[in-house]
Amino acid sequence: MSRFTQSTPVTELSGVGKTRAEQLKKLGIETFGDLVYYFPRAYENRGDTRLLSGCTPDTTVSLILTVATTVRSANIRRGLTISRFRAFDESGSVEITFFNSPYVKDVFTVGAEFRFYGKITLQKGKPVLTNPKYEPIIEGRPLADYVPIYSLTEGISSKQIDKLIFTAINDVLPSICDPLPDSLRIKYSLPTLTYALKNAHFPEDDKALEKSLSRLAFDEMLLFGIGISMSAMRKSKGEGIRLSPCSLEPLTSLLPYELTSAQKAAINDVYRDTVIGKDGIVSPMARIIVGDVGCGKTVCAEAAIYIAAKSGCQSAFMVPTEILARQHFKEISDLFSKLGISTALLLGSTGVAERRRIYRGIESGEIDVVVGTHALLSDKLNFCNLGLIITDEQHRFGVAQRAALKEKSKKAHLLVMSATPIPRTLALTMYGDLDISRITEMPKGRQRVDTFTVDEGYRARLDDFIRKQVMLGGQCYIVCPAIEAPESDGEVVAERIGELVDIGRLNLKNVTDYAKELSKRLPDIPVGVLHGKMKPAEKDELMSRFKSGDVKVLVSTTVIEVGVNVPNASLMIVENAERYGLSQLHQLRGRVGRGERKSYCVLVSDLNSPKAKARLDVMKTTYDGFEIAEKDLMLRGPGDLFSSNSDINLRQSGGFEFKFASMCNDYDLFEAAFSSAKAIVRSDPTLECSEHLPLRDEVERRFSLYDKNIS
Repeated sequence: MSRFTQSTPVTELSGVGKTRAEQLKKLGIETFGDLVYYFPRAYENRGDTRLLSGCTPDTTVSLILTVATTVRSANIRRGLTISRFRAFDESGSVEITFFNSPYVKDVFTVGAEFRFYGKITLQKGKPVLTNPKYEPIIEGRPLADYVPIYSLTEGISSKQIDKLIFTAINDVLPSICDPLPDSLRIKYSLPTLTYALKNAHFPEDDKALEKSLSRLAFDEMLLFGIGISMSAMRKSKGEGIRLSPCSLEPLTSLLPYELTSAQKAAINDVYRDTVIGKDGIVSPMARIIVGDVGCGKTVCAEAAIYIAAKSGCQSAFMVPTEILARQHFKEISDLFSKLGISTALLLGSTGVAERRRIYRGIESGEIDVVVGTHALLSDKLNFCNLGLIITDEQHRFGVAQRAALKEKSKKAHLLVMSATPIPRTLALTMYGDLDISRITEMPKGRQRVDTFTVDEGYRARLDDFIRKQVMLGGQCYIVCPAIEAPESDGEVVAERIGELVDIGRLNLKNVTDYAKELSKRLPDIPVGVLHGKMKPAEKDELMSRFKSGDVKVLVSTTVIEVGVNVPNASLMIVENAERYGLSQLHQLRGRVGRGERKSYCVLVSDLNSPKAKARLDVMKTTYDGFEIAEKDLMLRGPGDLFSSNSDINLRQSGGFEFKFASMCNDYDLFEAAFSSAKAIVRSDPTLECSEHLPLRDEVERRFSLYDKNIS
């Protein structure tokens, strides 16, 4: 048996001294185990070889070629050497070029056979293969079809990391314990961990690689599922505030509309969590309501507030922006003033005297409901009897903020609302510690917003359309990606859709210049400007003027994305629309069509790439937020779905990282892993039985930091 284990320092490896150990440390590699679990970032399929005659220019290909001529090297200028030779297969020949690699003259001898991997380009009409990767063809030594590609650092080459990992795997694999119970492994036809680790680094073939990656993905999902299930179980053991049974008829009778069946179901979930409990025990509710734009989540929160108030408990309602806080406060105070429930608004901009009055009212119990922003997290704010915490637009808050508000009352119930429809697998990872209520039904009378895509050539017609909407009594939002023009053109920026573009060429619109130019073109139409750098009082004053109709066109950044409700708005124009994700565009589109007017959304983009057009075309044909979220997840991946979300990017928040599991493609595997995780924790809450001990060790190892966040 090998004397090496996962904890053995890499300095025990041949050729790893102090300098090499420091280089490896930069990659997070300090032990044999780190090497074994230092997985490739990608794989190159070099086994799919082609003939030269079947190659398309500018396409990466794998070729088996024979060297036809000796290598010729020439110094083009100081610091630049070019080495050239020709190679052939049965269908033709190609020139192969290497830059600053004079040593290749000793590698490529006439008649030798190599496998080359690279991109063929046409130069003066002739095919050229530049700086390809290469491997000699040696009889009796078959080449791997899939070649792992690792992230490297200065001083370490691919060959060196390959060799170190190969050695570590052979030394350590016999001592690695497989944490997955055999019953689960057999049930889902998964390979052993030893097989998966070996083939993840050095795949035997495509099937072995696929099986191995599936096993490693399942492990990630299972361990994550176990971690959050254990966290949820610890929370459920705590004693919550049992709210009193009550009728909601006094509340619902004041509503100017009839609740949908989906709204009723969500309210029933809240009532069951807070009043009935499970098995007669009420634990602190931890529930998220997920729904499309305009589906009516706020009334569910109002029902929860009403239930809490009838039990003598206070409610705290936290939202991300002052604009949204004022909007919620107006709706809530108008409703609850008729029911004898007192309300208050607490913002960062609230004056000292008013702030003190609110603090006193909350501490004495005189105030039943407080709506606010991050100001609610103040250490100076003390509740008399906080029974319900609500956070709106949850993806705008980090887990730490959610936990900070919960610290004000350990027994308080938590209700989270998200206006971004979330794909099921993403919801499991984002909110695995929360029960989920999904509102998939829209209220009666909600209109569909017709959506169009245009380019800069439609500018004059857009102006006419804006004028027409205003003449018909409507109002218009115009969203730009920037507040003001950049200081210098030509700066290269990373596009959301994965392309590098030039600011000068892309002509990013900014609210400052756009509003000035629009006012010149439409001088008889009042235009306002709104962006995040404005003072709260300025933003509130402008939004009030827009809601009242004094301002007809509002040129804004995405600060209006969240929750703003102006029923008279009938037109949304999004400039440089390719810069936004589909879910964000859907959010922006949801700002119009909230009243009786026929409404429109126009997406303006001059980026003509097929990828950009395909994304925007989704918005023209799809109006269901959940379907759009699924497509957005497929197109952009989970890390970009919410640009400001600190929950979703677990790696950045110091928590659990998915290296293999894909929320875009592994729906069935996610369901299987999470259901298995719940079953394991239900039967063995502390993972103490012998079959689960390896799982417990692995959960503690991987989950420790994340567990601190969600506890």
